[in-house]
Amino acid sequence: MTLAILYKLLAIVLVVALGWIVGRLRWLGEGTADNDPARILSAAAFYLFAPALFFRTTARVDLAHLPWAMLAAFFVPVTGLMLAVYGVQRARRDRSDQAVAAPAVRAVTVTFGNSVQIGIPLAAGVLGEAGLGLHLTLVSVHALILLLVCTTLVELDLARAHAAPDAHLGHVLLGTLRNAVIHPVVLPVLAGLAWNLIGWPLPEAVDEVLRMLGSAVVPLCLTLIGMSLAYLGLPKRLDGAIAVSALKLGLQPALVLGVAHWGFGLTGTPLAVLVLLAALPAGSNSMMFAQRYRTLEAETTAVNVLSTLAFVGTAPLWLALLAWLG
Repeated sequence: MTLAILYKLLAIVLVVALGWIVGRLRWLGEGTADNDPARILSAAAFYLFAPALFFRTTARVDLAHLPWAMLAAFFVPVTGLMLAVYGVQRARRDRSDQAVAAPAVRAVTVTFGNSVQIGIPLAAGVLGEAGLGLHLTLVSVHALILLLVCTTLVELDLARAHAAPDAHLGHVLLGTLRNAVIHPVVLPVLAGLAWNLIGWPLPEAVDEVLRMLGSAVVPLCLTLIGMSLAYLGLPKRLDGAIAVSALKLGLQPALVLGVAHWGFGLTGTPLAVLVLLAALPAGSNSMMFAQRYRTLEAETTAVNVLSTLAFVGTAPLWLALLAWLG
């Protein structure tokens, strides 16, 4: 692992630590029900900064030149894992008192990687310009696919849970569709895709505003992880966080490697890009997702911290395996 990647990991840990200090010293408030600064900052990220990032990304992606084979080799196993985790967690939720949104929160935490703060320097430092270009192409649709799927799942669960016993199925589905579309993640993505398909360039002034707002997502979400750690603490039991981290760092890259290499016949740089993207630690967007639905916040915080620290040991193993495969 190069020094540049280690410096990025160190920077992430330090920003999370600063957020923890801010929360621990209660500089922004006591964290009561009436004054919860972590939730206020999370709402700002979810309703203002993240939508700007999602709209700008999807409005600018080059749809005509996407590497469809690589996209399928990555998103088929990753989406399959997301649905499997969601299905298992939903079956367990039916036998327990878990929150309605818990299956979707765990599913997005297992599959959504830190593709920007860690992924970009990893691709650039290990795979060079060609690898970085492929990585950025995948990142451009990363949130589009994974967050769209998970948002639909959680909104469907919430609609079913809150529907009256005699509610018509059509009304439930219509309400789910409305809530899934009029959503701070989905709506800007769909609007960005519509703008992209029309073919209009973004006005320079608008693009600069969107870029400025979008650039706040990463430091804000990392700070939120630290603040949540200070206000909520670690969960009483870490077995859930450890299990999710193991799925993220171990099972997901193994699935992508198997599908991409033996299913799609990919080798060399394209294969390395996919495996390393799948092997990244949990992304800070999962924390934003947990905050949005007020579910498993302490566990998701722990997964972000544990998986980022463990990545220092797991990344060299995947790099060695890729080198052995040639």
